[in-house]
Amino acid sequence: MRRVSRFALASAATAALAVTVSACGGTSSDAAKSEDGGKSKGVAIAYDVGGAGDQSFNDAATAGMDKAAKDFGVGKKAVEPTDGESDADKIQRLTELAKQGYNPVIGVGYAYAPAIKEVAAKNPDVTFGIVDDATIEAKNVADLVFNEEQSSYLAGVAAAKATKSKTVGFVGGVDNPLIRKFEAGFVQGVQATDKSVKIKRQFLTEKAEDGGFSSPDKGKEAASGQIEGGADVVYHAAGLSGQGVIEAAAAKKVWAIGVDSDQYKQKALDKYKKYILTSATKDVAGAVYNLVKSVQDDKAEGGVVRADLKSGGVGLADSNPEFTKMKDLQAELKKAEQGIIGGKIKVKTKL
Repeated sequence: MRRVSRFALASAATAALAVTVSACGGTSSDAAKSEDGGKSKGVAIAYDVGGAGDQSFNDAATAGMDKAAKDFGVGKKAVEPTDGESDADKIQRLTELAKQGYNPVIGVGYAYAPAIKEVAAKNPDVTFGIVDDATIEAKNVADLVFNEEQSSYLAGVAAAKATKSKTVGFVGGVDNPLIRKFEAGFVQGVQATDKSVKIKRQFLTEKAEDGGFSSPDKGKEAASGQIEGGADVVYHAAGLSGQGVIEAAAAKKVWAIGVDSDQYKQKALDKYKKYILTSATKDVAGAVYNLVKSVQDDKAEGGVVRADLKSGGVGLADSNPEFTKMKDLQAELKKAEQGIIGGKIKVKTKL
């Protein structure tokens, strides 16, 4: 089974990674002592809403951390979020990780932006990373951002070619600018491929704290409604809630399109994988790994580190054999990928 999308060439670090993300839970720590016997050293990540075991965004970050810890012989620690937490809670969490000697300290998700900005200013000798759509101008902060709209465009192409009912769906976890990028790319990809295809769209919540990224039941209900309305392909950008979307698609024997990680490969979703057509991926694992490597090489720098289709930082998974059998789809995807990379196709970040 191939681990690299045929629609995105992996970077050297990503190719070396080649890991399967597995579900995990709780706070984990595997500390390596510094040479002088001082504090534990290594990489630390603070999870986004949904925590470990989401089979998507957070688990991809975990995979990058685990691989880096193994390759570089350093410690690792992952910390779960709490329900309804404030920026002050995030600040305390990041501060504690920095004081414990972890470097880099990575916040998974845009919600960590205010906390990282404050903590990084007080800890200039520690490298911080933030995964997702946030830009923090600081010498010791790496903004790990992705062109999610590009992989979502490809997901839209796949949906438009795979649908038989001429109706597809999109389920977003939270109505915010980041998830609107997924929506915009998907809608553009569908419409560019087949203007006659109808698109049903729904966002689960207005705010992340209301469970948009952490409620499979909400995802299942939304997807079920779209499927009852005629959708036979549903794409989700909803974190843990997306598991409900995939479950609903499998129950009705229609296609689901996953997000962030190659969800066809996720053990927790194994009984549904027959119905996971593909996934719009972003190499969160590779971004985390590369940041740890830069710290180990004493070459860590702040600023935007952008991953796009050209660099292989985003792409479309091709693990499902049924997906690769669709010859017309493969040709259409190749054409779209070349158009995006060459600049002929400009993918929107909002509608």
